[in-house]
Amino acid sequence: MRTEPTWRIPVGILGLFAALMIYGIVIARYAPDIIGSWPGLVQAVIYIILGLIWLLPLRNFLIWMETGNWGVKPEK
Repeated sequence: MRTEPTWRIPVGILGLFAALMIYGIVIARYAPDIIGSWPGLVQAVIYIILGLIWLLPLRNFLIWMETGNWGVKPEK
């Protein structure tokens, strides 16, 4: 368990914020052009998927912020 501060936490928070801003701007800029003419229900499903996709790498990213390792190391 970590007992002293580490640079990874503030850098990780700022990196996560920047990545989410870029992701959101890209989705807001390009998704309507691509799926804007599709039926509303299909658009809703696509936007829900796009809204959840950023969660996929989040677990490993948070583990890196705490431990410095990307993901969980298997126990021997």
